[in-house]
Amino acid sequence: MDEYIEPRPGSSVLLTIDTQNDFTLPGAPAEIEGTAQAVSQMKRLAEAFRSADAPIVNVVRLYKEDGSNVDQCRRATIEAGAEIVQPGTDGAELVEELKPSADVRIDSEALLRGDFQEIGSQEWIMYKPRWSAFYRTGLEDFLAARSVDTVVACGCNFPNCPRTTIYEASERDYRLVFVPDATSRVYERGIRELENIGVTVQGTADTIEWISE
Repeated sequence: MDEYIEPRPGSSVLLTIDTQNDFTLPGAPAEIEGTAQAVSQMKRLAEAFRSADAPIVNVVRLYKEDGSNVDQCRRATIEAGAEIVQPGTDGAELVEELKPSADVRIDSEALLRGDFQEIGSQEWIMYKPRWSAFYRTGLEDFLAARSVDTVVACGCNFPNCPRTTIYEASERDYRLVFVPDATSRVYERGIRELENIGVTVQGTADTIEWISE
């Protein structure tokens, strides 16, 4: 590992991506296979970052009832009446295991206007309108203001949002860590492709040890 890609724990952020009830809970309207099983590892990562006083950004989707902010491949479904991560619903909430306290609730109005909702010391929720956490959001400026140069990614549905977020982070020259056992729907070719662009791929236990240094 060379000096340009080696991740730095002291200037890192944990991104948890789309780990919301509607995508996670068994029987939820948009359940993503494997997400519920990965939550325990995500929880361990979040707890380790909190202990290290390192920042955490919980990235979420919010689909307005009229479908006006929904990606094209899902818009017809929402317009037809499907209630998926709809603002103000329990389905849009972060899974309980990721919350720093049980009373945390998403402030949909603030998130939809682009605010970062603070939910704990060094912990926030942010909204993204498409696959990547960097697309039409303030994330890059938010991280720059905190001197972050290393992004650690985990969460829901690797082929879509985690993978796209990682690639867009790479385009912005972040040092990158991907945690596959804390992410749903990971596949071997995708891991190899990440390694080929300089992403450090490591499990939850190794990432906890690394952030705790």
